[in-house]
Amino acid sequence: MNSRDQDITVAPNGLLQPSTKRASPGGSSDSDDFTHNEHTQNSRSPPPQSYDGRTLTRGGTADTYRTYEEHGILIDGDQDDAQAKADYEHHKHLWWYRFRYVMADAFSEFCGTMIMIIFGDGSVAQVLLSANPQLPVSSQNKGTYQSISWGWGIGVMLGIYVAGKSGGHLNPAVTFVNCLFRGLAWWKWPIYACAQVTGCFCGAAIIYGNYKSAIDAYEGYGVRTVPGYSDTATAGVFCTYPQPFITKTGQVFSEIIASAVLIFCIFALKDGRNLGADNLVPLMLFFLIFGIGATLGWETGYAINLARDFGPRLFSYFVGYGNNVWKAGDYYFWVPMICPFIGGTFGGFLYDLLMYTGKSPINTPWFGIKTLLRPDKEKFIKVIKEGDAERAV
Repeated sequence: MNSRDQDITVAPNGLLQPSTKRASPGGSSDSDDFTHNEHTQNSRSPPPQSYDGRTLTRGGTADTYRTYEEHGILIDGDQDDAQAKADYEHHKHLWWYRFRYVMADAFSEFCGTMIMIIFGDGSVAQVLLSANPQLPVSSQNKGTYQSISWGWGIGVMLGIYVAGKSGGHLNPAVTFVNCLFRGLAWWKWPIYACAQVTGCFCGAAIIYGNYKSAIDAYEGYGVRTVPGYSDTATAGVFCTYPQPFITKTGQVFSEIIASAVLIFCIFALKDGRNLGADNLVPLMLFFLIFGIGATLGWETGYAINLARDFGPRLFSYFVGYGNNVWKAGDYYFWVPMICPFIGGTFGGFLYDLLMYTGKSPINTPWFGIKTLLRPDKEKFIKVIKEGDAERAV
């Protein structure tokens, strides 16, 4: 049989295979078209029986997912790794499909962070710019500080839903602690971080384009100023600036404690051995971000995220806010870049030390320090090979 005459069918295990049925003389066959499993009637697999982070057991068979333990089951739980491979085999002749397949995690984090910034920075813009006394009374005061907490909470929740395929980290510090404590491959960290910063940069550009006329009305046409240098500064729409009274020590402590609370609570929400939040994690993170903003956010603006602060800050520098975006707050810009990693690591360490009983460096001899100082060469080589194999998938 010529390969062109073969019909492509999807086997019960989700893989593509040639059909043994020949086309009828009229040119039709029992399997004319490639059909995705999710498009066929009664194709949904039985509910999962057990899940350990990488393997989902259904009726005694194990299906491997392209996820890590901290990710949990993807939102589209029926779209398993075998089906993804089947789709790839069917569409791999399309160059964009191949490129998107390779860049899936980066695109996921890019889109998620962009959505987060649109809602977050958008809420700040509306609250600040509507306070313009020169506007008609009916157009003034469209929001309060609580509106900003709502905006950021909703932005993070929806960003996680958008970026669910990659785990919905949206934050280089979250990716970092997942590499450190939950076994995410370290080579993924720079990919995630670059995508997150770029997504936040583009989100800020969208907000600037949307509110440019309002900024001109608030500050003056073409005028762009930074908090601490003007009473009508608008740079705070895009990134965080500290209150004028807070010391450098206070700035650092505020960002560290907020970041520690963030990661501690994320680990609790994702811990299946605790109560956990299962598929309600995005909603619970809405409440978490809202709570951090309402209780720990006033002094420094609760960036708790390098990408959320640095990406929009860089954009504001390019569009005319100038060098003061780096100088303001006694060169505050480095605090939200460094402190989330310190606070996040401390929060993750504290949770694993006191609460977590699963696989973690904290639950190994010497809290993992022994492995760090005296690594097993054979295990190290095995990990590297597994990482290379994973990249080749």
